[in-house]
Parts: sequence; C-alpha cells; structure tokens
Amino acid sequence: MTKILSAVAWPYANGPRHLGHVAGFGVPSDVFSRYMRMAGHDVLMVSGSDEHGTPILVLADKEGVTPQEFVDRNHAVIAKELADLGCSYDLYTRTTTANHEHVVQEMFSRCLDNGYFVVQQQLVALEPSTGRTLPDRYIEGTCPICGYEEARGDQCDNCGNQLEPSDLKNPRSKVTGATPEFTETDHYFLDLPALADALRSWLGGREASGTWRPNVIKFSLNILDDIRPRAMTRDIDWGIPLPGELAERYPGKRLYVWFDAVIGYLSASIEWARRIGDDDRWREWWNSEDARSYYFMGKDNITFHSQIWPAELLAYAGRGSKGGEPGTFGELELPTEVVSSEYLTMEGKQFSTSRNYVIGIREVLERYGPDPIRYFICAAGPENADSNFTWAEFVQRNNSELVAGWGNLVNRTGAMIAKNFGEIPEPGALEPVDEAVRAATLAAFDTVGDLLARQRVKAAVAEAMRAVGDVNKYVSDTEPFKLKGEDQRERLATVLHTLIQCVSDLNTILAPFLPHASNRVHAFIGGEGEFTPMPVVEVVSGLDEDSDRTYPVITGEYTSTPRWESRPVPVGAPIAKPTGVFAKLDESVVEEELERLQQS
Repeated sequence: MTKILSAVAWPYANGPRHLGHVAGFGVPSDVFSRYMRMAGHDVLMVSGSDEHGTPILVLADKEGVTPQEFVDRNHAVIAKELADLGCSYDLYTRTTTANHEHVVQEMFSRCLDNGYFVVQQQLVALEPSTGRTLPDRYIEGTCPICGYEEARGDQCDNCGNQLEPSDLKNPRSKVTGATPEFTETDHYFLDLPALADALRSWLGGREASGTWRPNVIKFSLNILDDIRPRAMTRDIDWGIPLPGELAERYPGKRLYVWFDAVIGYLSASIEWARRIGDDDRWREWWNSEDARSYYFMGKDNITFHSQIWPAELLAYAGRGSKGGEPGTFGELELPTEVVSSEYLTMEGKQFSTSRNYVIGIREVLERYGPDPIRYFICAAGPENADSNFTWAEFVQRNNSELVAGWGNLVNRTGAMIAKNFGEIPEPGALEPVDEAVRAATLAAFDTVGDLLARQRVKAAVAEAMRAVGDVNKYVSDTEPFKLKGEDQRERLATVLHTLIQCVSDLNTILAPFLPHASNRVHAFIGGEGEFTPMPVVEVVSGLDEDSDRTYPVITGEYTSTPRWESRPVPVGAPIAKPTGVFAKLDESVVEEELERLQQS
C-alpha cells in the first residue's frame, strides 16, 4: 500500500463552476483517486475554495456585500456542486480559515529566514477610477515576446512566458478597459534564480521518469529559461497578512493569492488530520519519500504547480543555492506528477463567464444527473489536447454508449434472470465461449487499471466500454432468450450466471468513472448496501481562532471502497426485473440547449 496524495486544483470562489472547470480538474482527479483506493492505496484527496485576491474584492463591491459574505455564498455553492458530481474528497475546505493562514505564514517565514525572499521595488498597476491595485490577471495587453494581443499581466498563454503587468504593450484593465496607472512600491519577491538549479534538477528527474504528459514537462522546462524573482505580496486589504512584526511594518500588504493558494494542499492536509483527531497524520503523505503526490489542474495553472509551488517547497527546506533548514513542517516532498489537462470549448467557442457563454455544473446536474456528464468528460474530455463539447455529441454518447451499451446489458441480464429464475442461478459446466468472455472481462481489470494508474482516463474508459461490447456480443452469440426447453435449462443457467458475473465485474471496472450508476447496478444485480462510497457535505466548526465560525466542507468515509478485483456473484441472491440504469435523452435536447445558449 502506497500513500497517494491527490492534490486537486482549488476553484476560485468568484462564482459557480462551469463544465470547462470540472473537465480539467474535477472529474479526472476523482476517477484517479477512486481507482487508487480500489487498488489498495491509502489516498488523501484534498482541495478547497480559493477565496483571496482582488477579483473577489471587485465582484463583492459590485454586489454591495463584503468579500467574506461573497466567498461564503460561493464556497457553499461550489462545495455542493462538486459533492453532487461525486468528487470524493477527504477534505474540501477553503483558504479563509485560521488554519490555512497559520500554515501560509509559517511557509513564508521559513522561506524568508532561509534567504529566499528579497525586497525589491515593483511597478504596480492601479485602476485609475478607484486607485485600487489591479491583479495581474485583470490586466491584458500585447505580449512583448510573441506579440499575442491577449496576454495577461502574469503570463502569456500563447508562448507560456511569465510576465509582469508593466511588460505588456498597450496594457488595459479588464475591469473598465482603462489604461492602468503604474506606481513603484516595495514587495517581497521569491528568489526563483536562487532555486533554479534545484528546480532544473528536479524537473530533469521528472522528465527522465517518462511519466509526465509531454505538454506539461516541455512547458515546465521551457519556463526555466526566463526565470526571475517573482513578487509574492500585493497592496490589497483582502488576503493573508504578512506574519508577525512584518504585518505592522507593511499594514497594507497581503500575500499574493497564488502564493497562499498552492499552500492550500498542505494546509488542507493538516486540517484533515486535525479534524480526525490525529494531528500529525498528514506527515505520512508529505514527509515520506515513499509517498506519491499527483496534482490535477488545467494547463493555465502549470506554472504555479511545476515552478512556483516546488520553489516554495525547496525554499522552505533550504534546498536552493542559499542553503537553509526546514521549519516545523519538516522537509516536504515535491510533486510526483503534475497532471494537467488542456482546454474544453463548447460548440466551438471558449467558455466565458463574463459573456455568459457557459453551462454551469448545477444546471447540467439538475437536468441530466452526474452520469452523462462524468462519462462525456472521461470519454471525450481535454486530457491531452483541447476538445470540444457539443450537445449533439453529449446526447449521442449518452444514448448509444451509456443507454444502448452498458445500460442495456445490465437491464437485459437482470430481466432474463428475473423472468427465468428469480435469483442468480447455479451454473453448469462452462463452454469455451463462456470461458472466453470471462477471460476477456477479467483481463480488463489489468488493462483499465494500468491506464488509470497513469491518469490515462480517456483510454481507460474506452477499454472498459470495449469490454462491455465483448459481453454484449456474448449475448448475441449464445442467444439465451432462445434457450426455452427444459433440457436447455442448465445451459440457460450457465449463460445467465456467466452474464451476471461479467456484469458484476464490469460494474467494478466502471465504478471510478460512474460511481452513482455503480451503486444502482449493484442493487439491480442483488447486491446489498452502498457499493461505491460517496462524498457528503458537512457543516463544521472552525479551528483555532475560527472556533465560533461554521462552514461547509466536503468529506467522506471511503474505507468500504471495493477492491479492484472480481468477486463471485452470490448464487441464490434474488433478482427482480430492473428499471433503466440510464435515461435516454430525446434529440430535442440539442435544440433546446442551443437555444438556451443563444438567449444567454
């Protein structure tokens, strides 16, 4: 058993999540985590709502509420959405907690003591109408390196280079469109050049492992070519203050939202341990060389997970050119793998919250449930290349693959057993055709499992559905519906027993992709209780200074997760005629949803 940290990107609490968000981090991380639990590993899956930064201030101002009120509402919405989607977090928390603040300040203090923060002056962009600092991502302009006209103030998505707002040509505020005003101010910069050799050595080892997706390792190595100190404080009144006496010296400064957000993986792990009453349990995932950590996100966040976060970890441990010693958290392990997805578009266009060109997760869950959307993301999501969501493909995959493929196999297997025996029958001697389909289904455990362990979700679900096709073909080859004579009853029992055993095994194999459906199938084929544990939203009390505060978190009890193996179906277990596992969607759904998009 290996300790597996599943570190999932922190959704920004500026509103509900849309389909493009969860396609990149939500569903892929959950499929991986569920499989690794089934394979016998000790998984800790953590994340939370990222709640600091100027964008929150801007949006809260527009609504006439405080930033805390704004993020309180959105955090609750996001947590409910992710739980309903089936994301099996051990803890999904938030960054506006006292625990998180303490962890972030400890990280900053030790990095500072080790010499990896330097004070430098920086040109800061101000919104002319308010005088408020504009966050880097709220400034757009032309990239000075490649000429891309929609580069952001922190990086260019076209060439991948890190930028400062003052680097941009023709900069403009995304809030008002006005040209920002720039003023010089002191900030704490993370001394990335002092960590460059350590980063390069680590990334070289990751490249040699051959496990990272090519786009991620190539991008990560490329950004080392232009490495420079990066500002980690902002002039803002919403965020985590500098620790100790520095807060008094710089009362108007807060730690950069991205500095504190990536530390959330650690603070969430520590909060989880404290909540289960074993305060140091988190160390099993963070201080052990034998533990493995996988970070899931969209490609726009690669920089922060393959450079900034590893640099913070190296600086905290004193592993850069300036030396130093680890703090109270000890030497923290660097990411084993950064698992980045590409972009998902919708009907050929980019998702845009500002233009209301989105489909919210809440909408799709309420209209269609979690199974079709999880399946689409697994089968056609942006795993290694940008992909396009269309309502026509969504309906087609649901109807032809989920309903007509997997759902139909479950339904007719259950219906034939219910009609002919009323219970799982005792099989007779297996014929070669029975042995062949059993062997093919059993082989899928290894094939699908190997792909999931390497985060190849798209190929894994394709292999699982190929196995479904093999079993459907077995029904056509053996034609159990024609075995009606008394002298054929033993053969009928053998075929139907083989069928339901294959269905049981396929349900196990498909459980990471379709956990909600796996529980229904389990009940249909005579199983008792919940087959696949599901997450829950709980309202908890805060820790430390937050003790009089309550907020929702996602958590769950996953020790009953089934093992990734075949389990014999119980002969004699009663089988009733099943109802449909999945709902067929009418073709009119396509036109209705496209019309909604036009009206938005």
